[in-house]
Amino acid sequence: MLGFLSAIENINGIINAFVWGPPMLLLLVGTGVYFSIRTNFLQVRKFGFTMKETLMKIFDKPEEGTEGDITPFQALSTALAATIGTGNIAGVATAIAIGGPGAIFWMWVSAFFGMLTKFAEVVLAIQYREKNEEGSWVGGPMYYIEKGLGLKWLAVIFSVFGAIAAFGIGNMVQSNSVAAALETTFNIQPIITGFLLAIGAGLVILGGLKRIASVTEKIVPFMAVFYIIGALIILIINIANVPAAFGLIFRYAFTAKSAVGGFAGSVVMMSIRYGVARGVFSNEAGLGSAPIAHAAAQTDHPVRQGLWGIFEVFADTIVICTLTALTIISTGVWSSGQSGAALTTAAFNQGLPGPGGIIVAIGILFFAFSTILSWAYYGEKCAEHLFGSGVNKIYRIVWLPLIVVGAIGGLELIWDVADTLNGLMAIPNLIGLLGLSGVVFKLTKEFFTTKA
Repeated sequence: MLGFLSAIENINGIINAFVWGPPMLLLLVGTGVYFSIRTNFLQVRKFGFTMKETLMKIFDKPEEGTEGDITPFQALSTALAATIGTGNIAGVATAIAIGGPGAIFWMWVSAFFGMLTKFAEVVLAIQYREKNEEGSWVGGPMYYIEKGLGLKWLAVIFSVFGAIAAFGIGNMVQSNSVAAALETTFNIQPIITGFLLAIGAGLVILGGLKRIASVTEKIVPFMAVFYIIGALIILIINIANVPAAFGLIFRYAFTAKSAVGGFAGSVVMMSIRYGVARGVFSNEAGLGSAPIAHAAAQTDHPVRQGLWGIFEVFADTIVICTLTALTIISTGVWSSGQSGAALTTAAFNQGLPGPGGIIVAIGILFFAFSTILSWAYYGEKCAEHLFGSGVNKIYRIVWLPLIVVGAIGGLELIWDVADTLNGLMAIPNLIGLLGLSGVVFKLTKEFFTTKA
């Protein structure tokens, strides 16, 4: 049995190295570059218009006659609940620890082009969405691949990857991060954290998308503002070091400087690789998860909802990940030898002794809990595409006990495999995006000609 598990681990390691390696990361960023060029850099040209249609309309109600189950902001909140997670805290720190401060520059690059990748995903999710047996709107890569490209087998592959990956990346990994943070900061036993998370998640998830959306639209703004204020206070206290922090980011984007050492050339490559990888891991642009939530939004045009995709990547990576990075670099702890959430905690404790660590622990709690809610929906919709809406309740019931399993650190091999499957979701999704790029360009031109 041990030999069998060891073989699975080795095979998974090889596939994972490819999935999160340079070729796939190049393809992910390259897709964003393609959409950016073909839309004449929409994320720059229409940035003001995008903010007007998203940030300035967060509390607006959709116009009468728009189809969908939840408001555009609820769709955004559900998507952001999944993307703003441990990647914003632990992922950024890992990128800096291994790739040095320069990794953040490459994270910005991946986010800049990722805005258009996410935009295209959301546009296609709305364009090809449909109503399920229960009368609810459903959509995402599995639907635009099947309906747009006519490749049902590829849509099935995406759904299989998504349904399984959710149990790791969106469930056990998240509960484990919360359990570790609360045990370190408040000495709460992981098993207790696991049960409380499962109970809390159950109260929300069992109510379906509308309940998830109603909760995330309250949690996401609160958790984002809470964490942002904490980081800004530290940066204001260390304001004299902030220009130097930016200097380190730009200086070491092309030259060697890593917290863990290494050959000059290899360090630069690690800076690029980990910056791009952690950026993609954080904002999920190209992975195909967020469009599943956006597909249920009330909107009058696919492109109008697509603008929320641009805002999503901007808020997740350009704002929150950058604040985490500047906090770590400006407080000087980036070269301490620590990594992951421990490094971010050390930075907050250094910048704000006492409450700093508490801010990170509470941030991880809300970030991870909201991710559990959204990924439960993502996984469920992937399973629904495979087996019909009758599987939804079964999926939710299976989902909850694994939160406890993750909290106590069990089944690490499962979440290692899930991390690989999460990356593999990108392959069928990118095929769908590139294959249907003409639809995106046509709808974009139509919108800015007649609607904007």
